[in-house]
Amino acid sequence: MKTKNQSSFSSKYWLIIIIVVSIILLGIERFTDGGGPLRFIGGYTVIPMQEGISYVGRFMSDLSDNFETLDDMKERNKSLQAKVDELTMDNTRLRQEKYELDRLRELFKLSENYSDYEKIGAHVIANTGSNWFSDFTIDKGINDGVQVDSNVLAGSGLVGIVIEAGPNYARVRSIVDDASNVSAMMLSTSDTCMVRGDLKLLSDGRLRFEKLPNNDNNIKVGEQVVTSHISNRFLQGLFIGYVSDIEVDSNNLTRSGYITPAVDFSKLQEVLVITTTKKDLLNARETAKDEEAKGNEGE
Repeated sequence: MKTKNQSSFSSKYWLIIIIVVSIILLGIERFTDGGGPLRFIGGYTVIPMQEGISYVGRFMSDLSDNFETLDDMKERNKSLQAKVDELTMDNTRLRQEKYELDRLRELFKLSENYSDYEKIGAHVIANTGSNWFSDFTIDKGINDGVQVDSNVLAGSGLVGIVIEAGPNYARVRSIVDDASNVSAMMLSTSDTCMVRGDLKLLSDGRLRFEKLPNNDNNIKVGEQVVTSHISNRFLQGLFIGYVSDIEVDSNNLTRSGYITPAVDFSKLQEVLVITTTKKDLLNARETAKDEEAKGNEGE
C-alpha cells in the first residue's frame, strides 16, 4: 500500500516539476524577446534538423537533375553513334565505288587496246572455290551475245575462254587451269610456243611455255607473249604476259621457260568478253573470199 502511494506521488511530483519548468521557460522566453533557452535548445535541435532536411531535399533535386542530364547524354550519344555509323557506311561505300571505278577504267583501257573486236562487260559471280580463278562463272550469257569459245579479258590481257554458255550466264576456263593449253607466240619474232596452265606454278606467279623453236632469234627476259595466229580458238594478238625465264631444252631443238601473266588470277571481279569468236572470224573471212570469187567469176 505504501509502495503504491509512493509511485503515485512520484508521478505527480515529476508532472508538477515539468509544468513549473515549462512555465518558467515560457516566461523567460517572453521577457527576453525570443532569445531565451527555448531558442537556444531549438538552435541545437530543430534548426540542424531543418538544415538536414533541406540538404537532403537539395541532394535529391540535384540527383534528379543528374539523372535527367545522364538521360540526355545517353540520347546524344545514341544520336552521335548513329551519325558515326552512317558516315562509316558512306565512307565504305565511297571506297568501294572508287575501287570499282578504278577497275572499270582499267577495263576501258583494255577495251581500247582491242577496239577491233565487239566486247561486253561482265561480273564474276561464282568461282570453283580454289584460291585462283581457274574456273569461274560470269553474269552474261547467250542473250548478251556470249557463246562458247568467246575469249575473256581482264587486267592487262587474256584471262581465258568460255567453255559453257547459258541464257544469262557463262562458265570460263582461265589460262592458268591445269586443262588449259594456249597457242602463243613471241611478239617481236612471231616464234610460236605452247602456254600450259599449271595451278602449282601460279602460287609463284608463273605460267610455263614450251616448244619454242631454238633458232637464231634471241628471246630475252621481258619479251611479250601473245596469242598466236595459228590458234583455232583464241583470237590473235591477245596479251598473255612477259617471259621471266628461258632455257634450251635437252634436245637442243626447242626452248622452254616461264611467263609472268598479265592478269592477277587471285582477284577477278569484272571481265570483258569478246563476243566475236575465232570461228566467227574465220567464217567471215571464208564468206568474204567466196563473195570475192563469185565477183571475179561474174567479170
